[in-house]
Amino acid sequence: MSASASASASALAPAPAPVRQTPRQLVLLGGGHAHVKVLADLADAKQSPLAGWQLHLVTPYRRQIYSGMLPGWIAGHYPIEACAIALDRLAAAAGVQLHQTSVNGLDLAAGRVLCADGSALPFDQLSIDTGPMPALAGLPGSAEFGLSVRPIEAFIAAWPAVVQRIVAASGRFELLLLGAGAAGVELAFAIQHRARVEGWQALRLTLVGHEHLPLDGQPSRLRRRIAALLAQRGIRWLGNRQAERLSTGQLHLAQGAPLPFDGCLLATGAAAPAWPAASGLATDERGFIRVGTTLQSLSHPRVWAAGDVAALTPPRPKSGVYAVRAGPVLARNLRAACAGRPPEAWAPQAHALYLISTGERHALASWGPWSWGGWGWSGAWVWRWKDHIDRQFMRRFGTAL
Repeated sequence: MSASASASASALAPAPAPVRQTPRQLVLLGGGHAHVKVLADLADAKQSPLAGWQLHLVTPYRRQIYSGMLPGWIAGHYPIEACAIALDRLAAAAGVQLHQTSVNGLDLAAGRVLCADGSALPFDQLSIDTGPMPALAGLPGSAEFGLSVRPIEAFIAAWPAVVQRIVAASGRFELLLLGAGAAGVELAFAIQHRARVEGWQALRLTLVGHEHLPLDGQPSRLRRRIAALLAQRGIRWLGNRQAERLSTGQLHLAQGAPLPFDGCLLATGAAAPAWPAASGLATDERGFIRVGTTLQSLSHPRVWAAGDVAALTPPRPKSGVYAVRAGPVLARNLRAACAGRPPEAWAPQAHALYLISTGERHALASWGPWSWGGWGWSGAWVWRWKDHIDRQFMRRFGTAL
């Protein structure tokens, strides 16, 4: 064949098909506070899209209840809609596919998230912000005879029935609240306020904790003020009590007679889910995912974790404050990982600001060894400060009050 004939044949031959690039997969597992910020970052028109990546959000709930406002809902200050971030709307705005299911485990070798609905999502980068489990493993009978504050959606669904039982009670209704950390203390004050406003005459509320004073880890002055305020509000405080088990209508303690109850709420702190350690991720002694200063897993660099499910370096308390602060860092580092750039380090603050509502439109604040607020003018000022922060947080993610 002549050179000209060869050229003509080449011109007539079909062009080779373009090589199809398979998009890589970024999976956000959980809809916690840090992932809310990641979703908002991905939805921001000022940010460039993650070219070549498909994005997924795995969560059992279409919304996230902002835990800092839950006591305000109990007290009657906010409707529940004002406390909810619409994860489905955020995901849609960010171009993220929502998978409404929970996680059963991870196949880290194959890079797959194993979901409760039977699906298996592949990932090239995985970020985990699923929050904690209720710390109830050492309390037999808790699932049958108590109502845990976590998961929050289950508590919200069950709480109205508890209220109806209180309102309908012909005699005294004994409501125990086990757990005297910030969540338990705020709930106790919120319930007492609602009872006073709505006239729940039958209610007798008791807060039970394992320390001498409530709010372990907070400044001594603040703990004494809380104990005094509990007494002032008619909330019985039982400290130095170690719960052993629940049975029908009774909380059994390591010392003394069982405490009778008509209802028992459980706010006993955070525990790690079983699947991170079972999947082979490096975890601390409690089962939380160990991460370095970049929020990457110490054992699997393409896995990231933030919020209460993560064990930070250096260690920090389980607090929504650190989850919120981790959000912008996680968003930037996930972008960097998807672009092949090195992540940035983050040094979480040594002290977090705690704003603790006391049922009425009053609150207390603590920062490291300092505390202020309570009741009167200073408590009202701290409440307005907390309310402003909460409303501002919700506005940033599409919920206007």
